[in-house]
Amino acid sequence: MRKKPATHRVVVLALPPVVAFDLTIATQVFGHEGQGRYSITVCSPDSGVIPTTTAGLSLTVEAGIDALDAADTVIVPGFARGRAPEQALAALARAYRRGARIASICSGAFALAQAGLLDGRRATTHWFHAGALAREHPLIEVDANALYIDEGQVLTSAGLAAGLDLCLYLIGRDHGQSAAIQRARHMVTPLHRAGGQAQFIPSSESAEGAELADVTAWASANLHLPITVTDLARRGMQSTRTLHRNFQTRFGMSPRAWLIQQRLRAACALLEDSDITVDEVARRTGLGTATNLRAHFHRTFATTPTAYRRAFTP
Repeated sequence: MRKKPATHRVVVLALPPVVAFDLTIATQVFGHEGQGRYSITVCSPDSGVIPTTTAGLSLTVEAGIDALDAADTVIVPGFARGRAPEQALAALARAYRRGARIASICSGAFALAQAGLLDGRRATTHWFHAGALAREHPLIEVDANALYIDEGQVLTSAGLAAGLDLCLYLIGRDHGQSAAIQRARHMVTPLHRAGGQAQFIPSSESAEGAELADVTAWASANLHLPITVTDLARRGMQSTRTLHRNFQTRFGMSPRAWLIQQRLRAACALLEDSDITVDEVARRTGLGTATNLRAHFHRTFATTPTAYRRAFTP
């Protein structure tokens, strides 16, 4: 008789005042996974009522810091920046030494950094906090653009929705991409984005933003056309070099990468209509052929258009 796999124990470490949205992402993704593959516990250095960063909202946490000693995965949501309690940092270090997987959402990366878990590693956090993380912890290679970064045993993500991307990614890493797709479908959310995609970082130059707004609006409305970077530059009345620099500043990616991203987003929407063939999806989104669509889809989402359609259509 086949032995049932052990339940993977996920422990969320709530450091007060905790970002409630980040905390509930983890509990929602893993606590309602539906297959019994995960158990979820929320703990805090001091169990009981803890404050959140949302005015007027507090949470009751029943488990104490010792819960980390039994965790297979520890997730640290964002918290108001400052020095985390020493007992929490010591518990994180212990969990890491015995092989637990450690992940952070948003400013939760500061706790991992304070525990010494990010030294010599790439890491990310919400773009607003990235400068402070780099200044306070110079041994970390901070990437302010990435949505999430997988360094093996230690993972970090940007803020808010990027935490959802990371949690879905972890399910895919544990149980395959089809499991991540199914979880995304149950949560009525799109397939998680690849970690290398950029955070949206507001540009400080409004004129540049206005120029790109016209370019991106035109491109988004004409994805079925074979648009090139030269076409975008001509539409924006700027050189290709200037266009590339402006896209990197505003979107954290090249014009070509942005175009592919938009085509794939449009493809995902079309794939949810089972009456549209994969070939037609490729044509309408400017990706040309079903073969080309499959190649880009696999590279970005690690799955196939057909698998995506199967998960997101009744």
